[in-house]
Amino acid sequence: MYKTGYVGLEDLGLLEDDLVTVKTMYSQPWGMMLCAGPTSAGKTTTMYSILRVLDLEKASCYTVEDPVEYQMPRINQTQIDSKIGLTFSSALRSLLRQDPNILMVGEIRDGETASLAINAALTGHVVLSTLQTNSAPGAIPRLINMKVEPFLLSSTLNFILAQRLVRKLSDDKEKYSLGKEQIQNISKYCNIEKIMQSLVREGVAKKGDKLEDIYFYKPKDMVSGYKGRLGIYELLVVSENIRNIISRGANASEILKQAEQEGIEAMVQDGFVKAAMGQTSIEEVLRVINE
Repeated sequence: MYKTGYVGLEDLGLLEDDLVTVKTMYSQPWGMMLCAGPTSAGKTTTMYSILRVLDLEKASCYTVEDPVEYQMPRINQTQIDSKIGLTFSSALRSLLRQDPNILMVGEIRDGETASLAINAALTGHVVLSTLQTNSAPGAIPRLINMKVEPFLLSSTLNFILAQRLVRKLSDDKEKYSLGKEQIQNISKYCNIEKIMQSLVREGVAKKGDKLEDIYFYKPKDMVSGYKGRLGIYELLVVSENIRNIISRGANASEILKQAEQEGIEAMVQDGFVKAAMGQTSIEEVLRVINE
C-alpha cells in the first residue's frame, strides 16, 4: 500500500537557515545529498520532499526503493526484489544506462551500492540517498568503511542531513522553566553553552540569558498533549575545508570539530530550539537523542 499525502519541504520542521541552505544545495547540477538516521526517522519522507521541488519537467528522474512508499508523477520508480536478483546495486547499474539526471537510491546498504551511487554523482548526476548512521559527521566514516575512496567521497558530497522524529505538542500544553536540578541532569547529555548559543541565534533567547531564564513547554496530559510528529535535524554542508579533511580519511570527531567551527548545530540544539518554540518537549528531544 502506497502512502498518500506528501509532506512539503517547508513542513518538515527545518529551521529557516537550514531550509534556505537545503534549497541552495539541492539546486546544484550534480553531486550527492544524503539523509542519515536510524530506521523510522523520516529519511525517505525527506528525500521525497526534496524530489518534489526539483524541476522534474526538465529532468529525467529514477528511483530504486525497498519498498516504493509513495507513487510520484513524472518519476520512474523501481522496487527491488532480491528473490529475482534485483538488488539496489543491480537496479542502479541498470538505471544508469538510461542516463537519468536525478537518481534516488532508497538506502545505501553495502559497498557496491555506495560506489555506484558515488560514481553516478561524480559523472554529472544528482543523487539522493539515505544511510543508517546516528549523526551527519558519522555518515562519512561509515561510507569509507564501505570501501568508498575518500577522495571520491570528498568530490561528490554536497550535504548530509541527519534527523530524528519527535512527537509534536498539541495545543493542550503548558509553559514552564527549568530548575537547577533539571539543568544539572540535562548537562550530563548536552552542552548547555551551545544550546544557549542556538537559542540566541534563533531569537528565542536574549544574549546574556541563562537556561533557567527560558520558557519551555510540556504536555498538560500525556494522552492529548501530543499530536503528530516533526523532525529535529543536524545539517552538515560539505565545505572546501571539510572536503580536504574527508580526503585525508578523517574520522567523525575531526569532521565534527571542523563543522562546529563552521557553525553546525547539533541535533539536540535544534531540538531545544523547537522545545522553546512550543513545538515539542525537552523530554521528547532527549528521548530520541539517547535512543
